[in-house]
Amino acid sequence: MTACALTVALLLAASYIQAQQRRGDRSARRAVVVDERLAALRTEARLEATLEQRLSRGRVVQIIGTKRAPDGVMFYRVAVTRRTRGWVQAESVVSPARAGDDARLLRLVRDSEGFDRVARTCIFLDVFPKSPLRPTALLLLGKAAEEAAGELSREAARRLDEREITAGGAPVHSYFMNYNGLDRYNKQGVIFTYDRASRAFRYDGASWREIIRRHPHSPVAAEARKRLDSYNAVIK
Repeated sequence: MTACALTVALLLAASYIQAQQRRGDRSARRAVVVDERLAALRTEARLEATLEQRLSRGRVVQIIGTKRAPDGVMFYRVAVTRRTRGWVQAESVVSPARAGDDARLLRLVRDSEGFDRVARTCIFLDVFPKSPLRPTALLLLGKAAEEAAGELSREAARRLDEREITAGGAPVHSYFMNYNGLDRYNKQGVIFTYDRASRAFRYDGASWREIIRRHPHSPVAAEARKRLDSYNAVIK
C-alpha cells in the first residue's frame, strides 16, 4: 500500500469512528415524552417561564443540558428539532441512558388507565428493550388490552347500527374489524380479533406469547400461559 493510499484509509477509518461516536452520543441523549401533563416546553428552566409548545406523548427529543430551578424542580434542556430548543420538566421524559427510568415509567404505567396505560407500556417496550422489568410490562400490556377489548366491544355494539350493517351487504365481522375505535390501538401494535359467537373483540395475546417465548423463566410466565390458554379456548 502506498503512503497516499494509507493516508486515505486512515482518514476514512477516523471519519467512520467519529460518525459512530456521534451516533452513540445521540443515542445516549435520546429521551421520550411519557407524561404529557408535564411536557411543557419553556424558554427557561422554571415553571413560570413562557410556554413555547406542548410536547405530545411519544415525542422523541435530545437532552442537551440540565438545570435545577430555585424551587427544586429539575429541568432538561432539549432539542425538539434542529431549530427548536427549550426546557422541559425532567419527569416528563424517560431516557434509556438514565438509571431507574425504566422503574419510574413502570410505576406510571401501573397508575395509568385505559389507552394511557397501553400507550405508555408500548413506549416502555420500545425504549427499554433489555430492561429486567420487561416481562412485567408485557403482562401489564396484555391486561390493559383485555380490558380495552371489553370496552371497545360495548362501544362498537352501540355505534354500529345492525340494520345498516345488514343493508351494506359486507360480512358482519368486517364492520367490527373496521371499527374506528380500534385505530389508535392498531397504531401502537396492539391487535384485536373479533369473536363472532360472542360478538366481542378479543386481544390477540401477542404480549403473552412474547413472555413465553423470550422470558419463559420469569415470575410472570405462568400467568401469561394461563391467559393465553384461556384465549385459545375461547377462539377455537
